[in-house]
Amino acid sequence: MADSPITTLQLDARALRVLAHPLRSRILTALRRDGAATATSLAESLSTNTGATSYHLRKLADVDLVRETDGGRGRERRWAAATDAHGWRERDVADDPDGEAASLWLRRHYLQQFADEVGRWLDSSDAFPLAWRDAAGSTDRTLALSPAQVVALEADLIAVIDRYAEPDPDPEADVRRVRLQVHAFPVVPE
Repeated sequence: MADSPITTLQLDARALRVLAHPLRSRILTALRRDGAATATSLAESLSTNTGATSYHLRKLADVDLVRETDGGRGRERRWAAATDAHGWRERDVADDPDGEAASLWLRRHYLQQFADEVGRWLDSSDAFPLAWRDAAGSTDRTLALSPAQVVALEADLIAVIDRYAEPDPDPEADVRRVRLQVHAFPVVPE
């Protein structure tokens, strides 16, 4: 079990509207994936300009998604993701057309990111040892559940995932960063 719990920010409609922007979501992803960075280094890695990156970092900071770290001045200030994760419920944006649009955009954006990650794995999997090719996989299941059961299932899965948050203590283990994607949604007939 991890020594420090995963920090999660519950987004409101305003935060969703701020995050539902292609560059802002890419900035937050980069900070979570790669750690603290300056606007200059983020701009370089994201193929954009420093001015736009600085502007969008400030917008993300306004809704507590990123924060300045110690040290640095001006464009050389270092920024970090303020939390490990974020989430929201549709009830948080119900009856707010802009919030609902932001939620839908983010869900589609994240789905595309997930598909891209799986595609990168498939494109490069032949370069990995057989043990990793055997371990990596996909599965799906169709269950008959109520909304309350879906919420409970997600909580149970998160508890299991949290048990694996610390790397294998065996120094000989081939430990790598692994992405786990879980989707739960009602089946919509074709």
